[in-house]
Amino acid sequence: MKTKLNPFLIAGLPLVLLLCLPALGLVTAFSPALLVEKIGDPLVRSALALSLRSSALSLTLILLFGTPLAWWLAQRPERSASSLLIDLPMVLPPAVTGLALLMVFGAQGLLSGAGSVAFSFAAVVIAQTVVAAPFYLQAAAASLRSIDQQQLLAAQNLGSAPIAVFMRIALPLALPGLVNGAALAWARALGEFGATLLFAGNLPGRSQTMPLAIYSTLQSDVNAALALAFILAFMALALLLALRLVPKLFSRP
Repeated sequence: MKTKLNPFLIAGLPLVLLLCLPALGLVTAFSPALLVEKIGDPLVRSALALSLRSSALSLTLILLFGTPLAWWLAQRPERSASSLLIDLPMVLPPAVTGLALLMVFGAQGLLSGAGSVAFSFAAVVIAQTVVAAPFYLQAAAASLRSIDQQQLLAAQNLGSAPIAVFMRIALPLALPGLVNGAALAWARALGEFGATLLFAGNLPGRSQTMPLAIYSTLQSDVNAALALAFILAFMALALLLALRLVPKLFSRP
């Protein structure tokens, strides 16, 4: 029996091919020997370590302050003005975000009296937190908003304090969505480029993350840039597979 191709798939095939081309380019360029050779390069190791430290710290800040904020957002209308402001960094060009941060935290910025943090490791963390937080907040708020309100009301009627309802009922029920949001936020922080470049600079060992190191080494050492690209691609693939497994893990009896 012949299988007919779906006309909608045929219509979208050019876009599918275009989306697959970057992965194909990395696969054809991949060389295990090159990766092993360049993983010991001080520049590669420094950029990798700095990216992991900064993205881990930014994710910690996002989870610590973003989870209660997501709970507050979940109690409000989905299209409120507060949600619009929080989502703004998702649509702002990263260069605009970086320049805006410079106008706030730079030497001549709004908070210059407290000392400038621009072009430092702290600036990297701030830039990553600003651009990545909305991804967590959106996913977390949506997950918390989907909880059956009857369960929360029942707990409140039994005398549970609001913080107890949040910690013991809301968080466990929304955990899959929170994990997904945290993973997306970490991936966005790890791949941040534009805001970091303008606000934190591209200083090796201080503010040069992996995306910035790729940009720099591409002009002088293509192999080092490829090694960094391979590492980021592997991490992205591992994250994507993990996100596919999360719902299955939480759906087990």
